[in-house]
Amino acid sequence: MASTAFPSRDDFAAMLDESLGGADGGFEGRVVKGTVTAIENDLAVIDIGLKSEGRVPLREFAMPGQKADLKVGDEVEVYVDRVENANGETMLSRDRARREAAWDRLEEEFNKEARVEGVIFGRVKGGFTVDLGGAVAFLPGSQVDIRPVRDVGPLMDLPQPFQILKMDRRRGNIVVSRRAILEETRAEQRSGLIQNLEEGQIIEGAVKNITDYGAFVDLGGIDGLLHVTDMSYKRVNHPSEVINIGDTVRVQIIRINRDTQRISLGMKQLESDPWEGVAAKYPVGAKLSGTVTNITDYGAFVELEPGIEGLVHVSEMSWVKKNVHPGKIVSTSQEVDVIVLEVDSDKRRISLGLKQAQSNPWGAFAEAHPVGSVVEGEVKNATEFGLFVGLPGDVDGMVHMSDIAWGISGEEALHLHRKGETVQVVVLDVDVEKERISLGIKQLEKGAPAVGGGVAASGSLKKNDVVTVSVLEVRDNGLEVQAGEDGATGFIKRADLGRDRDEQRPERYQVGQKFDAMVTGFDRSKKPSFSVKAMQIAEEKEAVAQYGSSDSGASLGDILGEALKAGKKD
Repeated sequence: MASTAFPSRDDFAAMLDESLGGADGGFEGRVVKGTVTAIENDLAVIDIGLKSEGRVPLREFAMPGQKADLKVGDEVEVYVDRVENANGETMLSRDRARREAAWDRLEEEFNKEARVEGVIFGRVKGGFTVDLGGAVAFLPGSQVDIRPVRDVGPLMDLPQPFQILKMDRRRGNIVVSRRAILEETRAEQRSGLIQNLEEGQIIEGAVKNITDYGAFVDLGGIDGLLHVTDMSYKRVNHPSEVINIGDTVRVQIIRINRDTQRISLGMKQLESDPWEGVAAKYPVGAKLSGTVTNITDYGAFVELEPGIEGLVHVSEMSWVKKNVHPGKIVSTSQEVDVIVLEVDSDKRRISLGLKQAQSNPWGAFAEAHPVGSVVEGEVKNATEFGLFVGLPGDVDGMVHMSDIAWGISGEEALHLHRKGETVQVVVLDVDVEKERISLGIKQLEKGAPAVGGGVAASGSLKKNDVVTVSVLEVRDNGLEVQAGEDGATGFIKRADLGRDRDEQRPERYQVGQKFDAMVTGFDRSKKPSFSVKAMQIAEEKEAVAQYGSSDSGASLGDILGEALKAGKKD
């Protein structure tokens, strides 16, 4: 009896592989073609030539935002996940098939740096999701448009080009950019437009955006910058004072940089330049009226006419207000009178003076109060060298400490008066150019020398004169004396009361006592200084000259004796 051969397990596996396409060419994990045999509800029944058919949701055959265009008999590509599941059905996927095909196509496009078409269909953290014909890519928010986009709604579900920036098939990552496409397109348009533009050309454009430093004007596909300084010849604090977004403006092309594709525009260049002939229109010394337009720490700008402004420096704002902020002297929009001090047409600068348009209070004071006049004022301040006194005309004068009182030191004299006290002073000197007024208090005392004279009291005293003086006051450091009955008063220091130490004692004298003394000089207020010692030395020299010499053999006593005898005979 012949034996019957039964197939083994290995034979059965080989026959199964053969029926499914062979061990190396199996269906699972591959993209195969199939035929739509039926459409049931939301599922498409697809036959790929196996024992059972597979079902695929219709949504996998539709593009984002669209309906599936599918009918019985259509041939489609699907991905085989499994040949047979627990229910005996074939597991198919249209999305996987499209994804695999898309990755192959996208890798080719990426290597060629070509554009790809996709649809934005979802929003994720930091950006959006894009369907690139089956493969899902990430679109960062910064790569959506050239400028920030607040609402991406109008861009979604619309086929549009993208540029692949990065892709990693192993990790399934794709990063795309819409901005790169827009920038490339804009660059092409700008290059074409900029070739048709020339410097000096006058063109119209629409204001697209306004910043603090100017405005961007659309010239028909390319933007130009209209700087705030080129909007008008007059001062413009902010571009919104001149133009608004959406306005159509007529501008002139000032500069074109074809390398950077930047265009500078100007509006004021279309107007006549007000600075032409400005030197003849505003000569130095002319008095004009203007409006304060701007105030800074260093001065104020005054508009003389639209487009012409001059600067009043802080030093030229007031005769009497020094180190004061210009805002405390003038205010914006105030009408003021000014004097033209300097004109520089090349630098477009005009220097103006505000105080020069007003009377000089120092000159007015000098006319109203000549040297020697007595005025009354309030002590404004006391310094280490004198007193400042407020005078009529809102000016100040200074009493030097040596001109406060007779016979005492300047430091002691400063303590005789306090701030806020009203005092009478005499005008000693007025320097209008240097804005200085010198005053004196002690010159008002009885017997004080006349102010402004060339000599001392009543014009009779001269240096080296010997006069009779009377004691007015005895002090520890000397005597206060007066020449004649009503002459100038002066002071004799203790050391000048005599040659000998015994004679240099002030207590030897009494008030009202008279004696002779020599005028040795005058101080800055023309008050005389007297000296008994100087008179004695002068008399001795005269006696020696008349009655003997150093080689005559006569003694000093003999000589003085002869001089005294001669004096008695006379």
